Amino acid sequence: MAPAEVSPSADGHAHLAGVARAGRPGCPARGMPTPPVRPAGVALPGAPPGPAQVPPVSMAIQPAAARPDERVHELVLVVDDEESYRDALAIGLSQEGFDVVVAGDGAEAREIARRDRPDLVLLDVMLPDVSGIELCREMRAERDVPVIMVTARDGEVDVVLALELGAADYVAKPYRLRELVARMRAVLRRRRETGTDDSVLAAGGVRLDLARHEASVDGALLELSRKEFELLALLVSRAGQVVTREECIDTLWWGQDLADTRTLDTHVKRIRRKIEHDPSAPAHLVTVRGIGFRFDA
Repeated sequence: MAPAEVSPSADGHAHLAGVARAGRPGCPARGMPTPPVRPAGVALPGAPPGPAQVPPVSMAIQPAAARPDERVHELVLVVDDEESYRDALAIGLSQEGFDVVVAGDGAEAREIARRDRPDLVLLDVMLPDVSGIELCREMRAERDVPVIMVTARDGEVDVVLALELGAADYVAKPYRLRELVARMRAVLRRRRETGTDDSVLAAGGVRLDLARHEASVDGALLELSRKEFELLALLVSRAGQVVTREECIDTLWWGQDLADTRTLDTHVKRIRRKIEHDPSAPAHLVTVRGIGFRFDA
């Protein structure tokens, strides 16, 4: 799937011509042979020339996914009530190397999340039976799964509320598939680096409870912003190793063009004021000149 814009509107689907009502490759109805699935203009190895084959697939008959410890690819749950949108997205993400399951409402999403334990959830705010923001809160309360909110609404109140409830990121429609995939991979990479469910990071007197989003130093609770917490978690998870400035920016700001890198330096200074006995001569969060930062225990 070309990195075109993905839009929930009827007009926005014009650029997805030929990709209509196609389900997740490899998930046919039980007892039926697996038909070749390809979006328009993309040839399958060994397939004869001809029109694009895009068979309709019912989303209600997806078999259970492999257990997390048996997976070859990361599993993404796409939750959106617009069938053409979620199915086109499922094809695009499959071509990017993800396994994909989809749900059209909150009830189906809950069932799949509990059954398959996805590695990442792409969640629309506007669902027919429940607010996506409320569903995000429920999912995060049951399990520390990263959630990216995907919606046509991008108001500041929605963004703040979603992030306060634990969403890992927030993407407004329409957007480019390439941008979405970059953000997904950044969230998953950060998750691998900082640990798994209910993990705790600790080094140099600093303790970070990732599930509860709490931080402390020498037993005293710290007041950290979301970005400060994420930056500190990245550095503590790699204690003793140099983390480059580019990696810090890519992990925390997900591909944004920060020509002025003073934003990163400002966050580092704020963290030092909160964890160091003498911020002017840091013992833990040290600068490696010309490269990045290192957290020493």
